[in-house]
Amino acid sequence: MKLKFIPVKMRLPLKFGAETIDSIQICHVEYPAYGAVGRGETPLSVAWAWPSTLSFGLREELMCKFCEVLAEAYPAEPQLHPMSEGYTFLTGKLDSLLEKFNCENNTRMPHLAALICASAFDIALHDAYGLAKGLPTYQTYNKDFMDHDLAWFYNDEAFAGLYPEDFFVKNVPAELPVWHLVGGKDLLYESERTGGEPDDGYPVSLEKWIQRDGLKCLKIKLTGSDGAWDYDRVTAIGKIALKYGVEALSPDFNCLVKDPSYVNDILDKLKAEYPAIYDLLIYVEQPFPYDLEANQIDVHSCSQRKPLFMDESAHDWKFVKLGCSLGWNGVALKVCKTQTGALLSACWAKKHDMQLMVQDLTNPMLATVPHALLAAHIGTIKGVECNAPQFYPQASLDDEKLRPGLYERRNGIVSIKALTGNGMGY
Repeated sequence: MKLKFIPVKMRLPLKFGAETIDSIQICHVEYPAYGAVGRGETPLSVAWAWPSTLSFGLREELMCKFCEVLAEAYPAEPQLHPMSEGYTFLTGKLDSLLEKFNCENNTRMPHLAALICASAFDIALHDAYGLAKGLPTYQTYNKDFMDHDLAWFYNDEAFAGLYPEDFFVKNVPAELPVWHLVGGKDLLYESERTGGEPDDGYPVSLEKWIQRDGLKCLKIKLTGSDGAWDYDRVTAIGKIALKYGVEALSPDFNCLVKDPSYVNDILDKLKAEYPAIYDLLIYVEQPFPYDLEANQIDVHSCSQRKPLFMDESAHDWKFVKLGCSLGWNGVALKVCKTQTGALLSACWAKKHDMQLMVQDLTNPMLATVPHALLAAHIGTIKGVECNAPQFYPQASLDDEKLRPGLYERRNGIVSIKALTGNGMGY
């Protein structure tokens, strides 16, 4: 097992909730398994997965240390399909490792952060299996290769005889509409420049990004705590969207909302005052707190207005099931919560008529590949989010040469045409 960390510096700061970050560590894993060597990468997004008063540096150091624990704990000679191996590890070993790690380090690293650490290993396991079979990994999620059907994972006979492949789209698209993240600190217009912005050949303002990349989909980061600011931000970006022919918007309330009326009031006001902008909103992302079990808020009033998608709360399919009962009607999938977990959440959600989106964690380099493949195969409400080109485009320059079209967003799309190899198609 080979484990290394690749530091990446951001060209612009990225705001997550109360924190703003300017660099990140990418966890890179090379996992000998099934007679092949699989690879996986995941950005260790500390601010997203581990909100805390502890220093950013300490939390990042601890997540790196937990990756080292996992490198020793993942099976050296896995025998079952990665779906079964991954699920067994995630449900039978991960939490005990985390509990011991937290006790030894006198901390409380959350389960979500542990999942991020595990995801690079899990993705590498799926990659190795496909390589060993001489097939793209997505062609192994069926009865011919898997040891268990989905009923085994969910303990639900409604899934008897069904496999992930049964929930994939029939015709996998070669191109996907791409979403751009508009951060809380992002400039909207060129006129807002102060002279302190990076001069590196890449756009800074939203309007220039739209013009250069032909963007049609915008995700809007909001505070979730300042209703007036959030409303003004949505309307300001909505006006730009209408001007440049943007087709879809999604507000992200940062998990800080405690009362559905906060979201409903903004949506209702927007519908009354700017109906054209309201019509562009195709889903609302995770307004409510991370811990779904501790915050079982009935959200039917929100989801009756616009599709309401779980993100941070959707750690695994059991949380998706709980969210569905509370009124959530969509799920934002992330392979940074493991490939295994993302597929299980996706299949449960599709079986229960929930809509899907695939969002990244600012995934550069190899981390972009399984992220885009999931979106292409599982079918989303509209395309895939790829914001690494905004924050550290130069990290993926060599990867773009190997996989053209995946990292440079043009004409509002990204392409997976180059992902034709076995395994994850790296």
